[in-house]
This record gives sequence, structure tokens and C-alpha cells, in this order.
Amino acid sequence: MKKIYLDNASTTAIRPEVIQEMTKIMTEDYGNPSSTHSFGRNAKNRLELSRKSIAKQLNVNAQEIIFTSGGTEGNNWILRSAVQDLQVKRIISSKIEHHAVLLAITALQKEFSIQVDYVNVLPNGTIDLTHLSDLLSQEVKTLVSLMHINNEIGTALDLERVGVICKQYNALFHSDTVQSMGKMPLDLQTIAVDFVLASAHKFHGPKGVGFAFVRKNSGLQPLFYGGEQEKGLRAGTEAVHQIAGMAKALEISYSNLDSEKEHITAVKNYLIEQLEKNFPGFEINGKSEGFYNIINVLLPFSEEKTAMILFHLDMRGIAVSRGSACQSGSIRPSHVLAEILSDDLIKKPSLRISFSHYNTKEDIDGLIEALKTV
Repeated sequence: MKKIYLDNASTTAIRPEVIQEMTKIMTEDYGNPSSTHSFGRNAKNRLELSRKSIAKQLNVNAQEIIFTSGGTEGNNWILRSAVQDLQVKRIISSKIEHHAVLLAITALQKEFSIQVDYVNVLPNGTIDLTHLSDLLSQEVKTLVSLMHINNEIGTALDLERVGVICKQYNALFHSDTVQSMGKMPLDLQTIAVDFVLASAHKFHGPKGVGFAFVRKNSGLQPLFYGGEQEKGLRAGTEAVHQIAGMAKALEISYSNLDSEKEHITAVKNYLIEQLEKNFPGFEINGKSEGFYNIINVLLPFSEEKTAMILFHLDMRGIAVSRGSACQSGSIRPSHVLAEILSDDLIKKPSLRISFSHYNTKEDIDGLIEALKTV
């Protein structure tokens, strides 16, 4: 039985070129980049070349790239330091953010008694930017935290427009770009965003490594303390092989972006065609023209099918999810879908199907055949 992986918003397969790059560094450049001998200097050179490579892809200064363990650490660091060190008294976010943002904001609200406001989410899953402007009219030091591409329904935020709005009201702007990094061009010199972050395993790199873009002279302080690595902002010996693998993965993703996007879009459109043909009552949660590699579909099945559908597909070797991988073991409904679906609809089975360039139309045929047997 051929296995079919359609859960690329959770994690992606590592590219062979990335594995090769990481293996080379683990074999040859295994020194500590903080050491002054030749082994350390070679590792440090690899580290800084990776930093420059990532910065080049985003059109920023290399010193504005800080390596982290991934998206969760980056979100928590930026949000906490904004409150602790930048005198932010208020955070504006939305109720469809990743839990790494939502739970961090809740914790900060309890600890520092900051004001928290949630911008309205429109029925199609997008952010109400008129409401955002209304919220920002209050004169208080504010951080806006809104994700670029929603990880469950694929709806997109207009980063450029939000950046302009935030600048107009002198608010700081933080965006979780975990789902968009490596999948669409991001010129951070032309977008008025102060902080973004990425996780390598979302763009065919290794797990356990990511980076944050921190605008120069932001004033952020460390989340934890130790050595002077990463300009004193992120203590701990850098995982050079993972960082180099991440830089390689990002470089290849952007080099192949046009062709891979075209391929993925064709596979996604084929899925929509087959769903229309075989399950005419299905609906797309959020905008039907959402991000090209994510689609969240509400299936015309009875409520009783909901609990078993993922198990059924998994038994047939097919990987999809009902929501974020961070909560896929939970029996609670998706907090994102709860914002846009009625109480009756949210009880019915919805699937998040997410693609990579490794997927084929044959994978879609396999998924459709399995869904027929439900």
C-alpha cells in the first residue's frame, strides 16, 4: 500500500540536498562556533554564511537574523520582550492565531495585566482591517500580532497594508510567517513589519531550528541567559548543521518557487475538481482562493463520522489533519473553525489538506477513493 502524505502544513519532508549539506557539516565542521581554534572558526564561518544567505532571501541585514529553535520560541520571545522591555501596554491579536501566540498573550495578560484586544475575524476567515484601525486609534504603546498565512484554513493577511496601518498609529507589528516563509517572496525592506519568524521544517528543512527577523535597534532583550551567542539575544551553542540545513532549504525553496507553486496549485485544483465531482455538498472553510498549499474542507458526512475519519484514512496510509498538528490529538474542535463556523457545522468533519511539490494527482485519487469508503 502506497502511503500518501497530505499534511505539509504540519511538517515537510527534508530535501535530499539539505540532508547532504547537514551530513557534510556534521562530518567536517563539527567545531563549536564560539571556539577560537580552526575547528571553531570553520563552524563560525558556516554559521555566518547561513545567516547571510537567509538575509539575502528576505532583503534584510544579516545582523537582523537571529537563530532560534523554531516558531514557538520566536513567538514567545518577541511577545514577552515587547511587554517586559519595550513598554508595550497593549497587544492586539486575533482569535485565529496559532496557540504559540494565543497562549503566550494569555500568560502575559495574567502576569503583567496588559490590555488585550482581539480584532474581528470576517466570515471568510480574514482579518477585519477596518476594525484593526479602529482599535489602534487608542493612544497606548501597542504591539499588533497577526499571522501571515493561517495554518488551518490558509487565509492570508495583507502584510503591506497592516504594516502601513501600524506605522500610521506608531504600533509595533509582529507577524508569525511560519506558513508563508519559503512559499512566497517576502521583501522585508518594503514591508513595515518589526518582527517575523520562521521554522525550517515547514519549508523542507530540519526540525528544531528556525529564525526571527528582528528589525535593527528594536530593543528586544533575551528570553533566557547564558553565553553571548546571537549577539547576546539567544544564549546557547548554535546547532550549525541545522542552521546550514535551514539556509539551504530556504535557498532551494525560493530558487524553485515558481515551478513548485505551479505544480502544487495544479494538484490543489485537481482536488477541488474531484471533490465537486464526488462530494457535491462539500464546502471550503475560509476563502476558496486561500493560500495555494492549504485547503480546509467541510465534508457532507454525518456528525457520527467525525471522530473516526482521521483514523480511517490513516489505516489506509493517508495523512491529513483536522487542524494544527500541535492540537491534533485533542478532541476539542479547532479554535480557528469555531470563529467562522456555526455550532452545527463545526460538529461535522472538516479536513485540512496541505500540499508540497512531492504530491501528485495520483495522491488525490487515493484520497478520494478512501473518502468514498467512509
